[in-house]
Amino acid sequence: MRPVPVRHSPIRPWAALAALALLGACATHEVDFQGEGDGVVGEGAVVHAVLETPPVGQPGQDAADDPAVWASAHPVMVKGVATPGFVAGTDKKAGLYIYGLDGRILQFLPEGLLNNVDVVEGLSVGGRPQVVLGASDRTPGKVGVALYRFDPAATQADNAVQYWGSIRTDVVEPYGFCFARRGDQVYAVLVGHEGELRQYALGVDAGGAPVAREVRRAEIGSISEGCAADEASGALFVNEENVGLWRYDLDPASGAARTLIQPIAPGVLVADAEGLTTIADGDKRYLIASSQGDSTFPVWRIDAGAPQYKGRFVVKDGVVDGVTGTDGLAAAGGAVGPFPEGVVVIQDDVNDEGGQNFKYVDWRDIRRALGL
Repeated sequence: MRPVPVRHSPIRPWAALAALALLGACATHEVDFQGEGDGVVGEGAVVHAVLETPPVGQPGQDAADDPAVWASAHPVMVKGVATPGFVAGTDKKAGLYIYGLDGRILQFLPEGLLNNVDVVEGLSVGGRPQVVLGASDRTPGKVGVALYRFDPAATQADNAVQYWGSIRTDVVEPYGFCFARRGDQVYAVLVGHEGELRQYALGVDAGGAPVAREVRRAEIGSISEGCAADEASGALFVNEENVGLWRYDLDPASGAARTLIQPIAPGVLVADAEGLTTIADGDKRYLIASSQGDSTFPVWRIDAGAPQYKGRFVVKDGVVDGVTGTDGLAAAGGAVGPFPEGVVVIQDDVNDEGGQNFKYVDWRDIRRALGL
């Protein structure tokens, strides 16, 4: 289908002004419901975060948005620090943070207006497997998907996440983003603020630069953001914020066909329906959503046919403060540094210690609380 240019060029002033004008003209359909920043917390099984990152931005500022988690079987070097993995977190007013699995800042990339971020393996540069990060980018002059790469085998002290390229798009305001795997193919999935869905096949050219090809476009219907993929079942899940949770097929040939898994409903999924993530727990797999309107997190089992709703949890005050008004969240199963069976990282809209930040919750606590 249509090729999509992958850019490396600097921002041109005229392009920045044009993109800024377009951004000012969009966001006409967004409706914010109770709970976003108001501390409204619904009913759910109680869990506690065990650690947190430093604040992002200034107190009262809407800055932190979405995390991604990557774990390694062996320690890797990030800016001179040996770590068993990292968490990437967006500051949607400034750029991308790379945190250790202990919550401390390892790196900051001042990349502009990044919103959602995800991480994937499966691509190589010069014969060396890379960890690839992607983020929806709303920076004037760079609107699209920003791509970064990390070499997990590099041992030098200055090894770090580095900018790799970008996917340009016709979407006026990139919003949600996730990676997906289908066999050997890596896909980048972009969700626009007004409900646009774009899927790109991602690869690497002979010179080691990223290349992307648009393979699907569809209209979700209204403001949408969170997305997450489940390779084993071939599912792509998307949250339409004021409508509900949809399941698409990962196969781009399926087009706009979809199934409504969960409509917006009190006590289950309350608008705004925001972030989505999946986690593997042995031979079981789960989907977790952010029910932002009442600061809860509904969970579905997704490895046994149609998704099965298993209940929801809330993150209350414990060693660190609780969580409200979450935008994005991410999870990783198995051994993840100090988390022997997995971790869920959650954005906190109202953080007691200053600006918004990210909280880490042990997956075992969630599993126990929900009786999974």
